[in-house]
Amino acid sequence: MIVVTGAEGFIGSCLVALLNNHQYYDLILVDDFNQLPQRSLNLLGKKFKAKINRTDFFSWMDNNAHEVQFVFHIGAKTDTTEKDEAIFKELNLRFSQELFTKCAMEGIPFVYASSAATYGAGEFGYQDDESALDELKPLNPYGRSKNDFDKWVLTQAHKPSFWAGLKFFNVYGPNEYHKARMASVVFHAYHQIKQTGEVNLFQSHRQDYAHGAQMRDFIYVKDLCEVCLFLMHHRKNSGIYNLGSGKARTWNDLAHALFTALDKPVKINYIPIPADIRDSYQYFTEATMDKLRQIGYRTDFTSIEDGVKDYVSNYLEKETWR
Repeated sequence: MIVVTGAEGFIGSCLVALLNNHQYYDLILVDDFNQLPQRSLNLLGKKFKAKINRTDFFSWMDNNAHEVQFVFHIGAKTDTTEKDEAIFKELNLRFSQELFTKCAMEGIPFVYASSAATYGAGEFGYQDDESALDELKPLNPYGRSKNDFDKWVLTQAHKPSFWAGLKFFNVYGPNEYHKARMASVVFHAYHQIKQTGEVNLFQSHRQDYAHGAQMRDFIYVKDLCEVCLFLMHHRKNSGIYNLGSGKARTWNDLAHALFTALDKPVKINYIPIPADIRDSYQYFTEATMDKLRQIGYRTDFTSIEDGVKDYVSNYLEKETWR
C-alpha cells in the first residue's frame, strides 16, 4: 500500500492520478475530507483502496503500518496569509514529526512536501544546502513551519530507510479550482483575461527591474509529480531537494503564454505593489536543481509556454480535472 496525505488537495490529487496512470491502485488517501465539497471533485474517477480522515490516520497506522510500502506526505496547511503560529505547529510540524517517527520505526520510505517559502526573501540564495537551514529567514508562519520541520528531520538519530524533503517552488496546474485566493497566478490571470480581456501585473519599484520583469521559478504540477514517482523508485540519496523548473521566468512571460494559449491579444496593466508587502516582495526566485540531477533525475521540465497551454486547453477551458 502507498499512503498519500493531502490526497484531496491540488498536488496530492494530481499525484494520485499519476500513480493510477502507472497502475498503482492500492492507495490509502489521507485528508480532512470534511472541507469544501468542490475538493471532492479532485478524486472523481481515481482508484484507491481507502480514504482515511486525518484525525483517524495514526490509529489506522497503528494497525496497518506493516502493510505500507511508501508514504507521500503532501498534506499541510498552506495559507501563507495565516498568522496563527499554533495552527502551523499542529498541522505542519507535530503531525509531520509523528508521521516521520512512525515511518522510521516501521522502515517505511517517506517523501514529504517542504517549500521554497523556507528561503524567505532569498537573501541567502536558493541552494538546497542542508547545512544552511539555520541561516534561512522565512517571511511567514507557513514558511517557518516548513523550515522548522526540515531542521528537525536532520537532527533525528532514527530516520526512515529512505526519506526526501522537496522544496516546492511556484506550482501551477489542474485541480486547484478549490484553492480560491491561494490558487496559482496562472489560475487567477486566466479568469481575469476571460472576464476582461486584460491582466494586471505588479509594477516594479526597483530600477534594475522593468514592470512585469520580476522573475519566479514556475513548475507544472505534472512535473512535480513525476519527480515524486522517480523518488519512489529510486529510494536512495536521502536528503532535502529543491523542486522547481530550475529556470526563472518573468511575469510578462507568464502573461504572454496565457494570451497565446487563449488566442487573445496581449493587454497588460501594471499596478503598484501594495505598500504593506512592497518591502518584502521577491523580485527573483530560481531553484538550483543540480542536487536532484546528480542523483539521476534526467527528465526535462515543462516550459511555461507548454505548461500553460496544456493547463488552459485541457483543463481550464474544459473545466476538467486531472
